[in-house]
Amino acid sequence: MKTRSSRRRVVAAGVVLALGALATAAQAEPLRVGKPQGEIFSFVPLDVGMQEGIFKKHGIEVQEFDLGGAAKLQQGMTAQAIDIGLGSGPALSFIAKGAPQLGIASMAGPPLVLTLIVAKDGPVTTVADLKGKTISISSPGGVLEWMVRQLSQRQGWGADGITMVGLGTDSAQIAALRTAQVAGMPMDIGVASKLEDEGVARIIVRFGDIAPTFIMHVIFATDDAIAKRPDDLKNFLAGWFETIRFMNANKTEAVRIGASVMHLPPETAGRVYDAAMPMFSETGRFDPQATAILAKSFVELKMLPTEPDMTKLYSEKFLPPLAAR
Repeated sequence: MKTRSSRRRVVAAGVVLALGALATAAQAEPLRVGKPQGEIFSFVPLDVGMQEGIFKKHGIEVQEFDLGGAAKLQQGMTAQAIDIGLGSGPALSFIAKGAPQLGIASMAGPPLVLTLIVAKDGPVTTVADLKGKTISISSPGGVLEWMVRQLSQRQGWGADGITMVGLGTDSAQIAALRTAQVAGMPMDIGVASKLEDEGVARIIVRFGDIAPTFIMHVIFATDDAIAKRPDDLKNFLAGWFETIRFMNANKTEAVRIGASVMHLPPETAGRVYDAAMPMFSETGRFDPQATAILAKSFVELKMLPTEPDMTKLYSEKFLPPLAAR
């Protein structure tokens, strides 16, 4: 027969186990993180942080979603189907239109992942040959259109010196390039490097040279996550920026994971790493000069009628202290 003290010990042990189970359940609640495209280098740090256990080190379980496009990323955040979105700098304009989210970190600066490719044996051999030519973009009104217009202006041709046509997916654009329906196309550096290796195309412009002051990528959080999971957002960003530092210090491992994610040979992934890794911020702070350029681009692309107050579109309060780097 159990004594009163032994029964108390059993009850106490049960309480401890129950509390432990609740704590584990709370810790295991994943942070849902969406990528607009799963196979480009811009978002490889998420995979590196997950595979290296860096997010777990900061108490975060990441549930990754490849949403298949920037529009679907916005839809996922609006529907609260994800908590964090890895998006573009120009997507800050959606917040000015009322999207229920906020930029919480400047993820990457100059667009080192963006190139313009032409057919390897085609008629365009120099940038000057692009004047008056038609190139494809995925759709009008986005960062690619703005970059091409900046290129045209830099060449002295005005904003419309290069004609653009929206053809949708990469595969449709590559098919148009192969059949000489277009003279070129802006393309992610990973795909561009692969096409170079295959002898299909060559890189003629690197847009990091055209827009050296820019915010190419931003980490967004939904208003719901900001209200309900502020500590998780802080821990996620701590893990993210530790991952960037890890990738800078460990090229071999970063390239190994990146090659698998991008479906590229290690040699090609290594070239992509070398070209694009310097764009990533290690602090997440928003450069006022770069945000001013973004604000101007919103008007130029007719995303907004006037330049917004950019400071209302992002917050730095979730970022790790600079002394913690």
